[in-house]
Amino acid sequence: MEIRFLGHACFELSAGDARVLVDPFLAPHNPAAPVSAEEVDPTHILITHGHADHVADAVSVAKRTGAHCVAIVEIASWLNAQGLEAVSDPNLGGTVEFDWGWVKLVQAFHTSTLPGSAETPFSAETGVVIGMPSGLVINVGGTTVYHLGDTCLFSDLKLIAERTPVDVALIPIGGHYTMDRHDAVVAAELIGAGTVIPIHYNTFPPIETDAEAFKSDVESKTGSKVVILEPGATHEA
Repeated sequence: MEIRFLGHACFELSAGDARVLVDPFLAPHNPAAPVSAEEVDPTHILITHGHADHVADAVSVAKRTGAHCVAIVEIASWLNAQGLEAVSDPNLGGTVEFDWGWVKLVQAFHTSTLPGSAETPFSAETGVVIGMPSGLVINVGGTTVYHLGDTCLFSDLKLIAERTPVDVALIPIGGHYTMDRHDAVVAAELIGAGTVIPIHYNTFPPIETDAEAFKSDVESKTGSKVVILEPGATHEA
């Protein structure tokens, strides 16, 4: 499976004919993104929660490509209301299966809103608080990727990984809105993935951090290998 980092917390996971886009936040909304919403062609779109830096381009990409979307039930209902029909609506603990594998929604400790009015669609001030955030355990072509979403540190990360051993963990390290790089080291210890890729950092000033220091700490304290990807870069898992 190929993992392509598209900046911030956005990834494309590809294997065979499957192109799974996670948390679509692309140019020009995302200052770190190497591509725009018009330059991706996913078969599926997965969403962790409703904040703008995770859903800004979900509707436009899905309408253009016909990609099948998966999101927690309240966000799925919002996607339906935007005119999308190919939408699955699990809640936490639910699993949706596809020809290429499956995705399971697991808990994340954070908040979640939905975009506001058409005039100010990505304004935090007009966003509507709704439902719960989630993490995503995703199996594509036999490789299991755990996208933690925007979470703080919590001990059941270990339980989630025990239930479904993780090959690659996508862990937020930026702090302020999520766990910081120090808590993220503990998260890596709890999950025990073979590979860890840091996410959700350096996009904006409040989440600037030292990814190389995170890598050093994780690799000195765990058996995980840390792969730091620049936006646009890929990793074979």
